[in-house]
Amino acid sequence: MMWKKIGTAFLYPHTALMIILIPVSALFLICSMIYLGTESPFAIVSYVLSAYTVFVWCLRIPRLIAWVKGFIAKNKYTRLWQEDARLRVNVSLYGSLLFNTAYAVFQLALGVIHHTFWYYSLAVYYIFLAVMRFFLVRYTSRHKPAEHMEQELRRYRTCGVFLLIMNLALALIIFFMVYWNRTFIHHEITTIALAAYTFTSLAFAIANTLRYRRYNSPVYSASKAISLASAFVSMLTLESTMLTTFGDGSISLSQRRLFLGTSGGAISAFIIAMSIYMIVKGTKKLNQLKLPKE
Repeated sequence: MMWKKIGTAFLYPHTALMIILIPVSALFLICSMIYLGTESPFAIVSYVLSAYTVFVWCLRIPRLIAWVKGFIAKNKYTRLWQEDARLRVNVSLYGSLLFNTAYAVFQLALGVIHHTFWYYSLAVYYIFLAVMRFFLVRYTSRHKPAEHMEQELRRYRTCGVFLLIMNLALALIIFFMVYWNRTFIHHEITTIALAAYTFTSLAFAIANTLRYRRYNSPVYSASKAISLASAFVSMLTLESTMLTTFGDGSISLSQRRLFLGTSGGAISAFIIAMSIYMIVKGTKKLNQLKLPKE
């Protein structure tokens, strides 16, 4: 019985202890990666502690899922968030609008300070993102999904045109990365964090693009197409950053140009295809709406 209690306490520690383990194990792991070698006793302890923290939290996943479902079912605000797609889209658009505007101003300021088209091109790209999201949020804040289909289709098609124009700014970014070897240099920990954020954003962008199709709202589809294009461009800048941070001189300049040129060309082609699809589909649907009126 005693061993059973010890095993249970080891596998299912108290919730307070599990919460404490997260910052402690993270702090130990970061300190060992920055200041110590991988073979030091402190580093080995930090790896074991981190693995144990992940393991015990994974064992709690079924309970966590059940608790979250129960909380969502009982709380009126979480139910409202889950059931109101318009609210979720508006919050997403407003948040993205604020982020894009702040980041565009930041890149523009860097361009003025350093007098380089690299930062100017990034600023233009994020300014276009902010303009498109403002264009959409003005509609979603006033109307329900599919309430005025003709207006939604016009905005959907306009966003496709904007994405084509944005591709010019993207082409400049790719040119600076490939031809002038321009990139960002970050610490390894920062780069890993950026990678986690970028892959998470891409996964959510793809999932939401498929999820919001059922609402039959071109404006919602356009907002998710913008998020998808933004996530793919973030993947490109992340690739450039990781090649610089983890390259260690093993990748030649020609190989780097090949990687960035290939992936950049593929992303640019994808955005062009998506924008053309939006323009063609929007025009076709608008023509179908005009036929009954005629």
